[in-house]
Amino acid sequence: MFSLLRRSGTPEIDVEELDRLIEEGSVRILDVREDHEFRRGHVAGATHIPLRSLPERVGGLTRDRRYAVICQSGSRSCTAVDVLRDRGFEDAVSVRGGTGAWARSGRLLVR
Repeated sequence: MFSLLRRSGTPEIDVEELDRLIEEGSVRILDVREDHEFRRGHVAGATHIPLRSLPERVGGLTRDRRYAVICQSGSRSCTAVDVLRDRGFEDAVSVRGGTGAWARSGRLLVR
């Protein structure tokens, strides 16, 4: 079992930085929302692993690029980043504002 408590100081980026990293091809996007949320719309190219499943599936993640973790608002993604960093993904970051901020900025979601 893992803690669902967020630590203070979890590294975050905003959607503008995420967009830049996507353009560079230097980031993998990990969406940790529930299945029904992911189906409603997600950032193109995102890998979907619900937060509750992350601890048992983290071993299957590649380490060739850094991870930008996204949820709906930024809370679950911070918890997921803490899980990833505990398992050696030291450059993982949370996307501040999540998918909601991405959509509000006028960026497209894949449905």
